[in-house]
Amino acid sequence: MRQEIADKVDHFFGTYPQRSYPKGQILVFADENPEHIFYLVKGRVRKYDVSYRGDEMIVNVFKSPSFFPMSWAIDRIPNRYFYKTEAPTLLHIVPAEDALQFIKDNPDVMLDLLARVYRGTEGLLGRMIHLMSGTAKSRLVYELILECRRFSNQEESGSYRLSATEIDLAARSGLSRETVSREMHKLKAHGWVSIEKANIVVTDMPALERSLGTVL
Repeated sequence: MRQEIADKVDHFFGTYPQRSYPKGQILVFADENPEHIFYLVKGRVRKYDVSYRGDEMIVNVFKSPSFFPMSWAIDRIPNRYFYKTEAPTLLHIVPAEDALQFIKDNPDVMLDLLARVYRGTEGLLGRMIHLMSGTAKSRLVYELILECRRFSNQEESGSYRLSATEIDLAARSGLSRETVSREMHKLKAHGWVSIEKANIVVTDMPALERSLGTVL
């Protein structure tokens, strides 16, 4: 998001009530249509479904600055997902009609929102390809690369320190926790990742990208 657009969005949503939530707080339940749009100032929020086994299946993760759930606000598409904080989170609560009118009145904000939707769609399509035809290794590697690109900054050493856990990666890739642990062990043996102070560290991003045959 360009700075001028970010400033405009922040100014608009900043005029509405602000609330803080602890990690693990469910903001919206599945089959519940919220009356408000959430503007994420700080933290992360996961959008997920629950399998018949009771496992969380992560569809998307929102970071600042994001506002959601826009599919319901724009077209009143019934909500079927849970929204839960992944970290201590700060949000502004905005009536859906106000948020929608703001987007209509500001084409630059609408275009930026559309661009982010397309980027997100590309990520989902890539995940779908690996779910349908990839190996457990390729599915895990894809999620590691996405985590680096979206939520982590490259350190001076060239490494990426991730906040996602093996349980998170399992929920995003559709793999079991045991499979993720087994595949992570193989990646560590290659020297592509390591575990430091309970954090996953991607030490060789180019190697991960080459293993998929593409650069995301």
